[in-house]
Amino acid sequence: MAGIHITDIESAINYWRAREPSPDGVALPAPTRALAEVYALLVYYHETEADETTMPPKALAAWMAWYESTPDTPCIAICSTSQGDDWCKGCGRSFEEVQRWTEMGPAAKRATWRRITLEANSWRFNKYAERASEGQTAIATNLLQK
Repeated sequence: MAGIHITDIESAINYWRAREPSPDGVALPAPTRALAEVYALLVYYHETEADETTMPPKALAAWMAWYESTPDTPCIAICSTSQGDDWCKGCGRSFEEVQRWTEMGPAAKRATWRRITLEANSWRFNKYAERASEGQTAIATNLLQK
């Protein structure tokens, strides 16, 4: 089971801070507070990942709301795994990750996103970076229209 990385929890906190700002600059709205408690425990215990199966329900729900606002797949529609490559030149996922993507849970998908972002060696991050950002902009626009 994949863990939820601290950077994703931080991104979710920032998502909720923008969505539901503190009414007085001190008090935190419930989603932000739930995530902040998990974040604080990770920092205190020098951990980098929270176990999604033991995460408090309110924090997990707040994280899932943020997760739903992110692009689902790193695919840029140039898949070299279909040509026999073990690793896709387009998005950076392994053949197995491409094949099992729809079966993967949110934490496992985010772990894959984190890895390919840190590696940044696929076409998504260089040759076709504009295509990837256009796809993310289209996804964000579609979400806003719903």
